[in-house]
Amino acid sequence: MKRSIAAVSAALLASGALTCLATAANAAAPTAPAPGPTGAAAILRADPGAVKGTAAESYQMHSSKVDASGAAHTRYTRSYRGLRVYGGDFVIHTTPSGGYAGSSVGLSAPLTLGTTARVSAVSATKAARARFSGKITSTRAPELFVDASSGTGRLAWETVLSGWLPDGQTPSRLHVITDATTGAVLGSYDEIETVAGTGNSLHSGSVSIDTTSAGSTYLMIDAARGNGSTCDMNNTTSTCTTVSDADNTWGTGAHGSTGAARQTAAVDAHYGAAKTFDYYKNTHGRNGIFGNGAGVPSRVHYGRNFDNAFWDGSRMTYGDNIGDNRPLISLDVAAHEMSHGVTDNVVPGGLTYDGESGGINEATSDIFGNMVEFYANAPADPGDYQVGEKVDINGDGTPLRYMYNPGLDGASDTCWSTNTKNKDVHFSSGVANHFYFNLAEGTGATPYGTSPVCGSAPAMAGIGRAKAEKIWFRALDVYFTSNTSYVNTSNPANTARAYTLQATTDLYGKCSVEYKAVRAAWTAVNVAGNDPACVTGNDFSLSLNETSGEVFPGSTKTIAVSTALTAGASHTVSFSTLGMPAGWRATFNPGSVQTGNLTTLSIATAATTPPGVYPVTITGSGAVSHSAVYTLTIKDTGRPCPAIPQVLANPGFESGIPPWTGTSGVVGSFSAQPARSGTRNAWLGGYGSTHTDTLAQSVALPAGCVSYTVGFWLRIDSAETTTDRAYDTLKVQVVSASGAVLGTLATYSNLDKTTGYSQRVFELPSSYAGQTVTLKFTSVEDSSLKTSFVLDDTWIATS
Repeated sequence: MKRSIAAVSAALLASGALTCLATAANAAAPTAPAPGPTGAAAILRADPGAVKGTAAESYQMHSSKVDASGAAHTRYTRSYRGLRVYGGDFVIHTTPSGGYAGSSVGLSAPLTLGTTARVSAVSATKAARARFSGKITSTRAPELFVDASSGTGRLAWETVLSGWLPDGQTPSRLHVITDATTGAVLGSYDEIETVAGTGNSLHSGSVSIDTTSAGSTYLMIDAARGNGSTCDMNNTTSTCTTVSDADNTWGTGAHGSTGAARQTAAVDAHYGAAKTFDYYKNTHGRNGIFGNGAGVPSRVHYGRNFDNAFWDGSRMTYGDNIGDNRPLISLDVAAHEMSHGVTDNVVPGGLTYDGESGGINEATSDIFGNMVEFYANAPADPGDYQVGEKVDINGDGTPLRYMYNPGLDGASDTCWSTNTKNKDVHFSSGVANHFYFNLAEGTGATPYGTSPVCGSAPAMAGIGRAKAEKIWFRALDVYFTSNTSYVNTSNPANTARAYTLQATTDLYGKCSVEYKAVRAAWTAVNVAGNDPACVTGNDFSLSLNETSGEVFPGSTKTIAVSTALTAGASHTVSFSTLGMPAGWRATFNPGSVQTGNLTTLSIATAATTPPGVYPVTITGSGAVSHSAVYTLTIKDTGRPCPAIPQVLANPGFESGIPPWTGTSGVVGSFSAQPARSGTRNAWLGGYGSTHTDTLAQSVALPAGCVSYTVGFWLRIDSAETTTDRAYDTLKVQVVSASGAVLGTLATYSNLDKTTGYSQRVFELPSSYAGQTVTLKFTSVEDSSLKTSFVLDDTWIATS
């Protein structure tokens, strides 16, 4: 006897060529479904496997960048069974026509884990508070989430504690991650990043700064750069007053506690914010730190004897150092800290501030901090590939870090090793800093210092700062994910080496001089990769005179394919195609050519080819091989696609079961499982014993349509209590007239239970046009604890 259990449902993404869209539970069934999305969204819906996705996930777009070519890069964050996934972010790359061009993914494998915590939030809070050094002023309630920062998921608590470090002046927002199964503290990081008219600055000499006139006075507010402002904390940790001046001549060039001398630190801070803003805008096309044109607020003279500077996610703060006599406001320090803001705004949540990804995070700030210094070109503070050399935070005249030989500081890694991931992020940054220096300036003796190579790596020449900074920013902007590392054996594509090589390919071409330099620079710091070797001879490029076209079914399209010699001697190239649909023919004339000559490709399509977009891969092979993709659109023959909002008969089961077929008793009126509309529905499962139910209807799909939409309302009730194992399932399939499965739209289980009915919508590909297909539902229960799958208001519509 079937009995109702509390019901649930969850959003699913279909596999293969079938797409699914979960909609609000109370929405009305559509009569004319809207066309699906294009580009990244369409790819994500059609093939979540491209980003190691599962049916238990949902995705939220973070940002999208479109290149001048029209290629796009769309960043997403990920949720798993309603929980945030830290480290689950990814980027989908698309071609100018919206086709799939690859992805950047932080996960090593799809997520499969339960979501019930064995450790309580109270226990997580207690463990987090034990990790805080100093005074806690507030504790945010722990959040249950999926920690995938290592590439694989585990259930964890994140507790955020705010307060002051032991000095009573350094603010802290400490994030503590606790394993929700064992209670072990997995790690922690502080959200607040620290450095461990005419203006006379302390470090950069006489500089020009933009200020704002306010009646008879001037204020340090930069209207040209998003109203970035500078204020004086008056050696407190609370109030801040915008710096003002009567004659628009600021500072004395020497630090002091009163009058114009007190303005000197503010000049450096204001100047640093302006130069950093200008650098990102003029060099990389980014509109300020936040990408939206907003300026950065800066606070100077913070606290007493405060030997630090920090970025808190929205503003810069500078202390005056021990003795309050040497403010930490050098240009590279300012640009370093603000570059953390760029990283945090580009990559969702920033590069994870731990291990190798944290080292890459710190190195990114070191790199761009130094590039801002070179960009500003102040005679009193020229670029030098040293970090914090002006502020003397060590007290002995030495800089914080040396990019040309990081190990000179006594702690940083000059070469990558298996222990790099275990170091403080300021020291694991040495590997990327050293790589960048080698790429820009080369190894060996340079005007900035001598850069050693690691192991038996060969010496190399640099390609210059202008190219190196473009490559690193492109990798950050388009490819890095939150847990990108130096070496990743389980996911080698998610590494700084792989992404900088891809960025170089975008900017300068694969196997270009710049590409080979990037490879050599990583090798010189002991970071290997599995990138393919660049051929030194008999290489060529392959190009098409047009990259896309369109024809009617049964027509022929002709395009020219050319080869160009890039290295070595001319050689013979033979041509072939991949991805041709059944009934198509491809003819090359001639079938092989000497490098530098043309061949003509004729693509003959089948008369029965349905309308749609078809990519064809063209390959030229000889001593080496290269491929290009041609996109051919098959146009509608002119036959109108009938606008039919309902192809199914008896879609709400109000007439009983015919023309549906299936298990006896599946369709009826059930008081325990009421219909969504009308009085009848279909109830599969719900026995609590080994049992299989089926329900199916065959329909003829009208010809001439681009796609067909399948939809139904589903309610899932289950007595199963597990959160990580599917015991009872409902499979939704499309079957051919011969009985062959054409595709599985979705598989639901006891894990997907929720309250009420939820609408499910799928798109069938145009290849089904004119066919008779069967929509089939099959439920399978195991030997105990029932699960009910209740269907109502089904439809198939044309579009």
